[in-house]
Amino acid sequence: MMVKAHPSQKLYTRMRLWEFPDQYIVEPTDGSSGSCLAVNRVNGSMSLVDEVPHCTMVRVPKIQTVFGVVGMLKLLAGSYLLVITDRESVGTYLGHPFFKVLSLKVFPCDHSLKNSPEEQKRVESEFSNLLKVAEKTHGLYFSYDVNITLSAQRLNDLGDESRLLPLWRQAEPRFLWNNYMLEVFIDNKLDPYMLPVIQGSFQTFQSAIGLEIIDVTLIARRCTRRTGTRLWRRGADADGYVANFVESEQIIQLKGFTSSFVQVRGSMPFIWEQIVDLTYKPKFDILRREEAPRVAERHFLDLRKKYGNVFAVDLVNTDGGEGQLTQQFANSVHNILSNDVRYLHFDFHRICGHVHFERLSILYEHIEDFLIKNRYYMLNEKGEIVEKQIGILRTNCVDCLDRTNVTQSMIGRKMLELQLQRLGVFDANETISTYPNFDDRFKILWANHGDDISIQYSGTPALKGDFVRVGKRTTQGILKDGWNALMRYYLNNFVDGTKQDSIDLLQGHYIVSVSRDLVSTAPKGGIEAIASLPLALFLITMGFFFAMMSLMRVGDDIWQLLFSLFWAGLSVGVASFVKTNGRIFCNRPRLHKPPR
Repeated sequence: MMVKAHPSQKLYTRMRLWEFPDQYIVEPTDGSSGSCLAVNRVNGSMSLVDEVPHCTMVRVPKIQTVFGVVGMLKLLAGSYLLVITDRESVGTYLGHPFFKVLSLKVFPCDHSLKNSPEEQKRVESEFSNLLKVAEKTHGLYFSYDVNITLSAQRLNDLGDESRLLPLWRQAEPRFLWNNYMLEVFIDNKLDPYMLPVIQGSFQTFQSAIGLEIIDVTLIARRCTRRTGTRLWRRGADADGYVANFVESEQIIQLKGFTSSFVQVRGSMPFIWEQIVDLTYKPKFDILRREEAPRVAERHFLDLRKKYGNVFAVDLVNTDGGEGQLTQQFANSVHNILSNDVRYLHFDFHRICGHVHFERLSILYEHIEDFLIKNRYYMLNEKGEIVEKQIGILRTNCVDCLDRTNVTQSMIGRKMLELQLQRLGVFDANETISTYPNFDDRFKILWANHGDDISIQYSGTPALKGDFVRVGKRTTQGILKDGWNALMRYYLNNFVDGTKQDSIDLLQGHYIVSVSRDLVSTAPKGGIEAIASLPLALFLITMGFFFAMMSLMRVGDDIWQLLFSLFWAGLSVGVASFVKTNGRIFCNRPRLHKPPR
């Protein structure tokens, strides 16, 4: 299936960025005859110029090749241009090249900052440092020729008029990672420079099944409405948008046919949080319980509009802290359940434990009828629609990562087998595991997919990935899970607050203004002003060290015993304070709650 790009969608694929003292010039160098883009380095204003200005300086301006303009952000005194400085071709989407961003760079337009007050300079510096965090954003993808924010089915459903629009205007705003950053370009009508970017994953492989050659592609599209890090973005907002909402599309192409199957994941759709406090698993807090049914209704109404029928599978534990979440989920959706919206609780850990993931077949028995009736999307060799997917399976656990990855890979496997049976490649008794080489590559496809989604949300690859990757739990996989769990603890407590601020800034969830920001970055007072985890750990360690030294010298000297008790008491006291006041030691987001 090749979706042809209209000339009006033409984007510049290679450019040269010139750094002059007073402006940046972005010059198309891909053979296009378009105008150059001039960006003022004082105030960020933009204009089109016919050619690169003649250089009259003794010092030659810096020149850098760029492969796309991501957008621009306006802060307090300056504006900041984001461009792609390196890319990698990772495959094709419906016949068009698909690229991964390897390097993102921010170019400041902040010369006006020289005349700003010192306090404003300080605040501007803090915000610009957040953009340095943004340069390391994981999992960004783009295409110059096709709208990658839409699934194959929704792309085919576009009307003729929509197909003539520039790619950014066709794009699904939920999945357009640089939606907010493009606003300045939209205002200046700079269509050829406006490159739509998604965050997610792209995995693909080609293999043979008998004499048939099959291409399998797996794409993840991350929603930007409530995007963020694992413990700083949980649950839903008041409009029903949920954290870690990801659309996964599995596409196959063979014998001239194209077929895709879409499923989604997302946090439980009511308002809850889990604030870091140095404990390994902070407690769950359900907020505004009275609003939960309305929030859930908005969430499922949005899914119904976009995908059709909905079957929600909740994998959370029945007991413990997770139990209150699954109970709230069940209560919240009780009044909206129907033939169009279904809900099933499946206690993954109780039924499957930590090694018996083959017991997911029990879950499949419950959802098989829904999957078969709601089908998948398929085009024949003439480009005619043979099947349409009319419903969606929504899966969640607490993080919507590890248990969800294992479950979604099982569902993807089952649906692919149904598609291959429909195309006559498999007979009724054949499965993917019948073909070991194909089976191995399919497992790796889904394992990499899960790792990408997990890294973006938690900072580490997915847990339980060994089962997805090799089909069974392994000692090495269990040890790797232990390491990744420790890394999640570190990142969630000491890194993700800053990362969350960076994400909110990029997505326009936090709008910069002088009066608000000077307050938000005010110095801490009281105990928060001196709270430092390294200092606390140092005091605890030194306390125990001196306590042991004193104990070794006690003999008949009662003072050594008293000194030992003093140092031991100090260590225990500091440790107790850290445990009780863990939140003030964590790396927390500093920006105000988003106003929009």
